[in-house]
Amino acid sequence: MILHLLKTGLAQTWHDPIVNGINDLQELSKTHCQVTLARVRVWHTLRNHYISLYFPEIDRFIRFDHSVWLIQLLANFPTPASITALSEQEFQSRAWNLVGRKVSKRALLAEIHAAARRSIGVPAALDSAAIVMFRLVLEEYLTLHQLRERIAEQAALVLGDSPDSRRLMTVPGIGPANALTILAEAGDLRRFRHHRQFLSFCALNLSTLQSGKSRGQSHISKYGNARLRTAFWMAAQTAVRMRENSFRRKFEHYVRGNPLDADLRRKAYTAVAAKLARVIFGLIKNGSDYRPFFEHKFQVEEPSRARAVGAVATP
Repeated sequence: MILHLLKTGLAQTWHDPIVNGINDLQELSKTHCQVTLARVRVWHTLRNHYISLYFPEIDRFIRFDHSVWLIQLLANFPTPASITALSEQEFQSRAWNLVGRKVSKRALLAEIHAAARRSIGVPAALDSAAIVMFRLVLEEYLTLHQLRERIAEQAALVLGDSPDSRRLMTVPGIGPANALTILAEAGDLRRFRHHRQFLSFCALNLSTLQSGKSRGQSHISKYGNARLRTAFWMAAQTAVRMRENSFRRKFEHYVRGNPLDADLRRKAYTAVAAKLARVIFGLIKNGSDYRPFFEHKFQVEEPSRARAVGAVATP
């Protein structure tokens, strides 16, 4: 079987990370992933236990996950009693530099002070062991956030002016973290002769179970690099939420029949992730830049040549 695979060319050369200079990228990527997972676990602990128990009204001020300004505010004011002990003006002056650069900072702090006055949280004292543990977990989250930022800065220095990373980040949905993961896990994409080999390496290729005359349905094989597949899946979700690009167009075309079908949407995300992998492979393989297109829903009538010349001649 091994000799047959070698004769038919179904073999790949071992891509040594030390020899090919991607060992540093792999260590940065794996450490970044572990720190991010730890931060997510701490965030879920804070939101599902401590915040819901001691200050549940603050949850509505979370505009998006991992609000660092909110963690910094809770580290100084962990309970509603610590806020209501101050007047609204005193609370605003002490918390002014904790909430970052907000558009309506004064109104936001006034709403938080009002929410603290009507809070139904457990009335725990500031010097109690429960609040001490609450603050300990808040400090752990801030520490993990700082570690993640330091890793991102180090990754930017290591990547430097790499043309491959620059091309990757021009693709919709690909940010610095995804670019780091792709380059660290895939190495030099030029070693793949065809995009199907790269899709197989990313575990995004289709496979079909077949025995005799029976043939099953085609599905994603998932035999490959799981971290690459996750990176492309997350990039596909980001690209679909962007305004105009071919990936969003492909997703909308895929779910046109039933946009609310969860299984159909999952298949559409997988198809977009596979398209992202093919596009990235083509960019790196050919050394070209990503060229976006903007689709117009309605065909605009082209003005006549006389009108066009008249428009140019008008002062």
